[in-house]
Amino acid sequence: MIDKPNILLIMADQLAAQALSIYGNLVCKTPNIERLASQGVTFNNNYSNNPLCVPSRASMLTGKLSPEIQVYDNGNEIASSVPTMAHYMRSFGYQTFLSGKMHFIGPDQLHGFEERLTTDVYPSNFEWISDWSAGPAFVPSGTALNGVVEAGPCIRTMQEDYDDDVEFQARRKIFDIARQDSSKPFFGVVSFTSPHTPFNVSQRYWDLYDHNNIGLPKVPAVPFRKLDYFSKALFFTHGRHRHSVTEEHLQKTRHAYFAMISYIDEKIGNILNQLEETGLRENTVVIFTSDHGEMLGERGMWFKQCFWEWSARVPLIISVPGGRKNANVGANTSLVDLLPTQIGLAGNLNELPEKIISGLAGNDLGSLLEGNEKDWPNCAIADYLSIGPCVPARMVRKGNYKFMYTHGHPDLLFNLVSDPDELNNLATDQNYKQLIDDLKKQAMKDYDPNLLMLRVIESQQRRLFIKSVPGEMPSWDHIAYQGDEKRYVRRDGVDGTKSRLRLPRVETVPPDLPELSFHTIKSMMEGEIDFDEFSPS
Repeated sequence: MIDKPNILLIMADQLAAQALSIYGNLVCKTPNIERLASQGVTFNNNYSNNPLCVPSRASMLTGKLSPEIQVYDNGNEIASSVPTMAHYMRSFGYQTFLSGKMHFIGPDQLHGFEERLTTDVYPSNFEWISDWSAGPAFVPSGTALNGVVEAGPCIRTMQEDYDDDVEFQARRKIFDIARQDSSKPFFGVVSFTSPHTPFNVSQRYWDLYDHNNIGLPKVPAVPFRKLDYFSKALFFTHGRHRHSVTEEHLQKTRHAYFAMISYIDEKIGNILNQLEETGLRENTVVIFTSDHGEMLGERGMWFKQCFWEWSARVPLIISVPGGRKNANVGANTSLVDLLPTQIGLAGNLNELPEKIISGLAGNDLGSLLEGNEKDWPNCAIADYLSIGPCVPARMVRKGNYKFMYTHGHPDLLFNLVSDPDELNNLATDQNYKQLIDDLKKQAMKDYDPNLLMLRVIESQQRRLFIKSVPGEMPSWDHIAYQGDEKRYVRRDGVDGTKSRLRLPRVETVPPDLPELSFHTIKSMMEGEIDFDEFSPS
């Protein structure tokens, strides 16, 4: 293997592995992702360690699970005292840069990166704090099903404005590096915001697909009464009690999502071409992944924030010059494995102080890249501590099985080989009692859900108090260019901003279902009322 290669990490946002052709999707057109896969190793069972933007990225960057670094929701900061990928790479002599979304919260907007080339698309303050006392229907960011029921083509979206700039700034930086006389290797992150909701895309990319060929979700909506507690909570969190989703909505949303992926695929191709043209590709490891997935209507669910496969499993391709090509790995991996892997590519874990690396949650993927799965632990762990169920939740994927723990509620267990759509819950089958006990023991290692619940609530209350103090909140946004502070998503919420910044402007679709009181929602969660049979009269 080459000595101290450049490392380029390319990220999409909210990209489910199942949407890509390299994972078997026959609709989505991604020739450049396929090209990258042919040049490297594709990981078939790679997971987000927290299916939500801020905690997932924080976990990936630090190599630690989100409870340990106390990043619970989209209004949590990473402590500046916690080293990130950028710190580690700089310790090995790398120059570092970040172009695009990383959703840092708080006054530290670099977290070890020497250069940040763009403004972030999302706010950096305590705007989006979860509040478990407000119940499952509380949503701090304003996100609802508007991003779904308003899906379709348009002239231009704010997300495309942003991602075009992310690509431009990253490519300009790569050209600058190619011109340098310095032999210093680089570690760069290029992080796009597409294909995150809302599902709108320029006509050019929409026209890549025939609307009649856009299929419906494989698993239809599950009746409310048959949902597990976690899914019932997200039913209200995602506003499914406010909007009716028709078959046309489903087709338009999936059409737009695939088109948005093709838009990002084109950018990946441009970056790969540039690396090849400048001669940098022969010494550059390229990694492609996403922070979490997108349910895309499967089971009647949308967005992320759950442990179902479409939300929790994310793509991962690693292309190492001189390494294996067009290869696949079936072992279970997760985003916390990327930091140890990059350390292995750039240097050696043994070169770092023991107390610094002892808490890393992942493992170096180097052996898997070389085709050796023999001693791999074959386990991935994910947490969820934000809006919805309002209790700690954890997932363990070990071997063929996925175990889902929601504090205070029944466990779930699925065999993902024989039951990839997660329809047959084995947790009530006595034949699996020992397996459940073993997986629960693994889930509870260094994990106290009662103590964690107290810590999460305390964190929420502290931040909510700071947010409520009279006077102007400080602005922590990293502003790369004049006007960026008003150009992207800030105080009016995700869907509010993005609806306003689409051309032509999309008229907001008002809710068509009756408002539900806190008491009614609570009764539905407790099984006293069934949403499917509910009548406001």
